[in-house]
Amino acid sequence: MRKFIVWFFIVPMMLLAGRAEVSAGKYNPVLKPGDQAPSFANLPGVDQKQHSISDYDKAKVKVLVFTCNSCLYAIDYEDRLNAFHKKYCQAGRVALIAINSNLVPADSMEKMKQRAEEKNFRFPYLLDQTQQLAPKFGALRTPEFYVLNSDNQIVYMGAFDDNTKSDQVKQKYVEQAVLAELAGNEIEIKETPPIGCLIRFKRSRRKK
Repeated sequence: MRKFIVWFFIVPMMLLAGRAEVSAGKYNPVLKPGDQAPSFANLPGVDQKQHSISDYDKAKVKVLVFTCNSCLYAIDYEDRLNAFHKKYCQAGRVALIAINSNLVPADSMEKMKQRAEEKNFRFPYLLDQTQQLAPKFGALRTPEFYVLNSDNQIVYMGAFDDNTKSDQVKQKYVEQAVLAELAGNEIEIKETPPIGCLIRFKRSRRKK
């Protein structure tokens, strides 16, 4: 079991590290802090509405998280997402948007609705049906976070905090980035490696 855990976390990061020279970010193969975030429109949500990034233009800071129902690490962060939303998103200055790019049965819209009701999500939970949005962000894992400023530029990306065990967290990366952006201060830590399950992208056969 221990060997599996080492392989699951270390090997993918070694692969990313080997591609660092051609990657946009230190841990992201597509984007780097300061880049304009990809836009999205008409993503269906568990509230039976269509959502676009422009719907949240009034927020000074947007926090996007690629997550899902089926990943144990994503499940571990659900209570932290609820707590973050309650603490920062009530006044409208901060928006938290959750996006699911998995297409397995456990992550269907029906299951998303059930999970949102069970956990009493008060933030949008959207389905990336085409699986095109996550690759545009360079998102590889669930959960994986992106903090955007009012111009939709990425000011932080990576993990939510520094420990998957909530009682052992010492640094809250997303919260620190949000507070710094709201105050107009420089964000000290702008990128960290995301920790979680790999997003299950649908495989397509190459044409001969």
